[in-house]
Amino acid sequence: MATVLITGGAGFLGSHLCDTFLNKKWRVIVVDNLITGAIENISHLLGNENFSFIKYNVTNYLFFEKKIDLILHFACPSSPFDYVKYPIHTMKVDSLGTLNTLGLAKNKHSRYVFASTSEVYGSPSCHPQKEDYWGHVNPVGPRSVYDEAKRFSEAMCMAYFRKHGVDVRIARIFNTYGTRMRLDDRRAIPTFISRALKNEEITIFGDGTQTRSFCFIDELTEGIFNLSTEEGIEGEVINLGNPEEQSIMNVAKIIIKKVRSNSKIVFDKIPEDDPPRRKPDIDKAKELLKFNPRISLDQGLDIVVPWFRMKMNV
Repeated sequence: MATVLITGGAGFLGSHLCDTFLNKKWRVIVVDNLITGAIENISHLLGNENFSFIKYNVTNYLFFEKKIDLILHFACPSSPFDYVKYPIHTMKVDSLGTLNTLGLAKNKHSRYVFASTSEVYGSPSCHPQKEDYWGHVNPVGPRSVYDEAKRFSEAMCMAYFRKHGVDVRIARIFNTYGTRMRLDDRRAIPTFISRALKNEEITIFGDGTQTRSFCFIDELTEGIFNLSTEEGIEGEVINLGNPEEQSIMNVAKIIIKKVRSNSKIVFDKIPEDDPPRRKPDIDKAKELLKFNPRISLDQGLDIVVPWFRMKMNV
């Protein structure tokens, strides 16, 4: 049985990856310091003989005696609220943490998958965004702690690939939603649902015409699994996301209607460096990974909204 080490495995995305790999008959080791993750996300796995959890900060030295076939470095605050709250930790986990996990991959001859982000494209000058676009990022703005940490990590991954022959793959992940999102993480979908369920005002930053592309968690984790297990794609950088583009205003209206809420939409100043458009070109993922998301935002919300109702007891 193959073994995967998942850093950040108690987070929203990481915990769903644990489910995916266990369902595919892998042994899973999670390392997480729980700064934004939660034991609740993996509590259903704690009795599984093929699952283990280690509370640890990967910015410190990593050592494992047993063989590790695959390392997924997914430990990092990913909500803008979180990485502004934890700016130094964000930069350390995607610098020192990346260095430590890559060093472990080199020593263990492990395959390595890095969780990058669409944020490396910054405020893009091309649309949709292809992997060969270098990005337009403010290196000293408030979002730079996340954007530049991810860009640095990508460079570190490619250095280990070219210098040491480590089999690295980089996933540039676009906006994703699903169950186990924190109600207070300040991202659009959990915030809009939470406020709609309580009939509170929903705040949109700017005029709401800015766009995002939202991928349902189950489809994203399947794409990451394929990226992790496909042969012959070492050194590849691949966009993963749903190319269905939505304006933030339309997302709020869909959620209000679906929840049957009396919430009113109000507007506030748009944050600095907030990108106006975001949509992945996934031609490469389609070709190499057979990745082609089909769950629309409307369909995905039919799954997610009842989970939020349960969590909020409303």
